[in-house]
Formats: sequence, C-alpha cells, structure tokens
Amino acid sequence: MRHRLRLVWACSMVLVFLSGCGYNTLQGADEEIKSTWAEVLNQYQRRADLVPNLVSVVKGYASHEKEVLVGVTEARSRVGSVTVTPEVLNDPQALARFQQAQGALSSALSRLLVVAENYPQLKADGSFRDLQTQLEGTENRITVARRRYIEAVKGYNVTVRSFPSNLTARLFGFSVKPSFTVENEAEVSKAPKVDFGK
Repeated sequence: MRHRLRLVWACSMVLVFLSGCGYNTLQGADEEIKSTWAEVLNQYQRRADLVPNLVSVVKGYASHEKEVLVGVTEARSRVGSVTVTPEVLNDPQALARFQQAQGALSSALSRLLVVAENYPQLKADGSFRDLQTQLEGTENRITVARRRYIEAVKGYNVTVRSFPSNLTARLFGFSVKPSFTVENEAEVSKAPKVDFGK
C-alpha cells in the first residue's frame, strides 16, 4: 500500500513538474513550426504547378528561346527532387538544399518573364496574363508563408533557449531549429515583377 502511495505521489510530482516546465509550450511551438512549414511547401508547390502551363504558353510564342525554357523546366525538376520531410526542419544542410532549389526556380522564372518582355503578342495573350497574375499572387503567398514560418521558428527557438524550459528541452531532446535564410533577403522578400504593362 505504501509503495502504491509513493508511486502515485511520484507520478503526481512528475505531472506537476511537466506542467510548469515548458513541455507543453515546446510541443505547441514544434507543431506550429510543422504547420507553418506545410503552408510554405503548399505555396511552393502551387508555384511549381504553374510552371508547365507558363512554359507551354511562352513556348507557343518564343519557341526559339529554348535555353530559357529548358532552364525553367530543369529548375522545376530539381525542386521536385528535393525531399522535404519534417526532419528537414532539423537539418540545416537539407534545408539549405531546399532553399537553393527554390531559389534556382525563382531565378529561372525571372529569366523567363524577362524573355517574355520581347514578345508583344505573348504579353497580350489572355492565358499568359492569367498565369502572370497567378504567379504574382503565389509569390506573395510564398513571402507571407515564409515569414510566418520564420516567426514560428523564432518563437520555438526562444523557448528552447530560455530558462527553465531549456532544461526541459534538453531532457526531451528539443533543440534549436534552423530558420529559413537566403543570401539576399531584401531581394527574396520582393515578389518578382510580372506586370508587362497590361
């Protein structure tokens, strides 16, 4: 009987300790990161889904711009080959590879849109204008989703590094997560210009 009472008391103390030690906060922050990351991926996928249609429309007017069209297609392919799992969020090198692939696609799309400037008939095409609008909206959504993810990582990392939750974090294996970074943050935060004088 005494043994049971001690066990119940010990379990109660563990529960009290866990409720005030930041464990639930760490769990909530970790789930927030996963949720915001899913939205980042959703918006990047939306952009990747626009690429084939955009390339197809441009090809109809500028088929001799093969190098640019192939560059966009290859960049999209590289984006698709980067595996993005929740574990990527804990691996700075994997996250950097993902970011590089997305950056390469952004650059390729920018080159494609610059080429489109030279084709007035393409700029007047209704499908192209619709795709421009969708791409611009998607780039804006990517920027918002990325910002939310960065904020979620910041909140989580502050919790992991603050006392006394840092003790709980160490005890349960929570560690600081890498944030989304880019070489030129000012440029990445701007959506590419896709307005061709409609």
